[in-house]
Amino acid sequence: MLRKIPFAVILLISLAACKSKTAFNYSQDFVKKEQSLLPDLLSTGTKVSKYMAREQYDSVAAAGERMEKIIDAKLQEIKNQPAPDVKEGENFKAAGVKYFSYMKSIYTSYKKIGNAKTTEERNEEMNKLKQLTYQRVSVLQNMQAAQREYAKANGFRVENK
Repeated sequence: MLRKIPFAVILLISLAACKSKTAFNYSQDFVKKEQSLLPDLLSTGTKVSKYMAREQYDSVAAAGERMEKIIDAKLQEIKNQPAPDVKEGENFKAAGVKYFSYMKSIYTSYKKIGNAKTTEERNEEMNKLKQLTYQRVSVLQNMQAAQREYAKANGFRVENK
């Protein structure tokens, strides 16, 4: 009987460590998806600013549509990948979907601004974009809070950058 107890303990510890590693890897995969967008995000932001200053709205629409597709591809990857069977897994996935959906909505707005037929329509879309940008901090904070809770529940730490 004594031999079975240590084996059971080792098995439980191994399972817990495996789940923690699975949770950590899922978190890291999410971070990699986000970081892979950075070069495109920065480049597009610079281009859109120039296009807006020159009133090249067709270029604004094209840039917005391009980024919308790039972000949507990452969003679909997140949606299609099952959340790991760990504590807070579904909540973390849901937060990731909301975060990427928010990012996509920014570029959908750029596309709508660029495709607007009238100045009034363009101004209306710019106001909607302004409202979206006001939400940026809370969306980011919600995502970070979900990631911290996920990490805490699964026994690992998230680097603060």
